[in-house]
Amino acid sequence: MIIIFVILQSFLLVSMAFGGGSKLAGAKNFVEMFESLKLPQWFRVATGLVQLAGAVGLVIGYWNPAAAVWAGIGIGITMLVACLSHFRVKHPVGNAIPAFMITLIAATLVAI
Repeated sequence: MIIIFVILQSFLLVSMAFGGGSKLAGAKNFVEMFESLKLPQWFRVATGLVQLAGAVGLVIGYWNPAAAVWAGIGIGITMLVACLSHFRVKHPVGNAIPAFMITLIAATLVAI
């Protein structure tokens, strides 16, 4: 079970670090996505910071599993809000699948 926990933790860590860093760097695809979601660009920056904070919590979680659980809860909530944001503006369901999958992975991490 510990191996599964570490694999899920590592996947989330890479996903959040890459996604958060890209949002903070102003990657074109994220700028356009937040425009299509009808959200202000400051919210993209705030989301990037939340994702990077989650990544830091996951790194700390290698030594303190409780930190990984709390980071997983935060990441799960963030990604659930991302799914709802896509549905709010009536994007195709496929646009919300990546965020939904990360939500499920974070929930599995917390459950383990």
